[in-house]
Amino acid sequence: MIDEQTEKRKGSFWRELPILLGVAILVAYLVRAFVLQTFYIPSPSMQHTLELWDRVLVNKLVYDFREPRRGEIIVFKAPGAWQSGADGEDFIKRVIGQPGDNVVCCDQQQRLVINGKSLDEPYVYVEADGTRNQVADQNFDITVPAGRLWVMGDHREASGDSLEHYEQSSATDEAGKIQEATIPVDSVVGRAFTIFWPVDRATWLTVPGEFDSIPDAGK
Repeated sequence: MIDEQTEKRKGSFWRELPILLGVAILVAYLVRAFVLQTFYIPSPSMQHTLELWDRVLVNKLVYDFREPRRGEIIVFKAPGAWQSGADGEDFIKRVIGQPGDNVVCCDQQQRLVINGKSLDEPYVYVEADGTRNQVADQNFDITVPAGRLWVMGDHREASGDSLEHYEQSSATDEAGKIQEATIPVDSVVGRAFTIFWPVDRATWLTVPGEFDSIPDAGK
């Protein structure tokens, strides 16, 4: 004897399946567009925090409520002068200076100084022989303009970052050089907050505690 209720349920499921799939696809699209997105790491500029081909998860919503903070690892749309030819190219770097911050290289121990406070950077790249990258390869003293960020890679000697573009700027005045070396806050896609692949490297990308002692600009 055929169970009519069972037959009705089966028929209802197959009729509703396209709707369920459509809703799932829409939800996935909305999450990717507005909340979370995955990125892979194609360059050595953030080693050894991020290795080649690591995959990270990026929170795209957080900066709708606040600006990026020092020490956070961000994905951003590269300024035109930073790009290698790919339109809309995404970069990933660490925020070193927020708007208004005075960033100086270097103190007597060859550390960056932000708003008068020296910064220890345990994440800066170390070679296989134990040699640590310089935090910067030239002295500078800049103040980050309003609405912009000074960003640097952890692998300082292999990073196309704010320092490199400051050094290579074609601007004829200091303000122009700083403008070319910094990125607009509104170009930031989101904050990279975890490595999720490969599984044996999965970890949270937290802000190093050394940034806690950096005072706000003007204090």
